Parts: sequence; C-alpha cells; structure tokens
Amino acid sequence: MQFHHTDLVDQLIAAGRTVVERGLALASGGNLSARVPGSDSFIVTRSGAWLNSLVPDDFSVLGPDGQVISGSAHPSSEWKLHAYSYQARPDANAIVHVHPQMAVLLDALGAEIRLITLDHAYYVRSVGRTPYYPNGSDELARTAAEQAREHDCVIQGNHGCSTLGANVEMALRRALNLEEAATLTYRALALGDTTTAFPRDAFEGLAHS
Repeated sequence: MQFHHTDLVDQLIAAGRTVVERGLALASGGNLSARVPGSDSFIVTRSGAWLNSLVPDDFSVLGPDGQVISGSAHPSSEWKLHAYSYQARPDANAIVHVHPQMAVLLDALGAEIRLITLDHAYYVRSVGRTPYYPNGSDELARTAAEQAREHDCVIQGNHGCSTLGANVEMALRRALNLEEAATLTYRALALGDTTTAFPRDAFEGLAHS
C-alpha cells in the first residue's frame, strides 16, 4: 500500500522504535496515530503490529467512524480511543498510546504522579485518569476523550496511558516525561518523601505549546 503521507508514517515508525527502546511498551503493547492534515481522518497502527519494527504496511487510514480508507484492513482494536480523542481535541494531531509500567503501577496504587522537573511541568502539565475499562471499548474511548479535553496525558486504569500533541514529537515527549515523572515519584516515595514537586507558582511562567 502506497501512502500519500509518508512523512507522518516515518515519524510514527520512529516513535514506535523509541517507545519500545525506552520501555514504554512491549512488542505490540500499544498503538500510535496521527491526524491526516486538513481532514477528519487519521493514520493508526494495525492490530498486532510490533511497535519497534513498524513498516508502512502496518498502518491504516481511518475515517472518524472507523471506516478503513486505505492501508491495512485490520486497524488497532483501540482505534476508538484515538478517534474519540481527536474529536474532543481539534488541536491534537498525534496520539501515543502505550503501557508504561511505572505510571500504571502508581495509578493502581492510588499514588498521584508528581511533576518534579521543569520538563515534567512543561510537557506533562497535568494528568487525567479513567477507571479500568476493557480495551477497545466505547467506555474506555469515551472517558479517555473526556479527560483529554482538560489533560494532554491520560492514564487508563490498570491498562496504559495516552498522550496527545500538536505533532508526533510532542505526543512522544509527553509520554516519555510522564513515565519519568512516575519513576521519580516512586523513588521519592521510597525515600519517604511525600511532598517534593515542581513549584506550583512557577507553572504560570511556563510558555506552553
């Protein structure tokens, strides 16, 4: 299948390698997407695709209702998660959905992920969450999209997280910084620290994009 949006596909292929190399996903444990410029359709990884070895045939182009326009006939079972979030966030042009161990663990333990560094504050800003819902379900897609209206990073309980961005690079940066924030939070808690965080009054001075 020849895609007309090879640059976006190349960006998603590179992002897939990064999320596996950085431990945010194992094998096919996650899915990536990008909005097709000037349309309401989007490119998403196919079902079962290994994120660290993606090729152009591992992508589907879907309309907003999930109809396959081109590419693989078997899009990710999580396509609704992407479609609903794009509808909720017209400013988002890419979504990274992965299964980061530390972020999911802290959420399952009921521990709030603290933003500690400047990068955490700038890229993550705030974290939304949903209860556990089966993957691919309307409930998961709907509640995640509702959270995405207010947050660029949304944790799905006992499952994974989605990060949104104006482009693939920003969505990926947010995923990486969310997991790093979770890791530092875990280490702080292990040391008995329950308060350390980025200064609240400093958030106002950040130029967010």
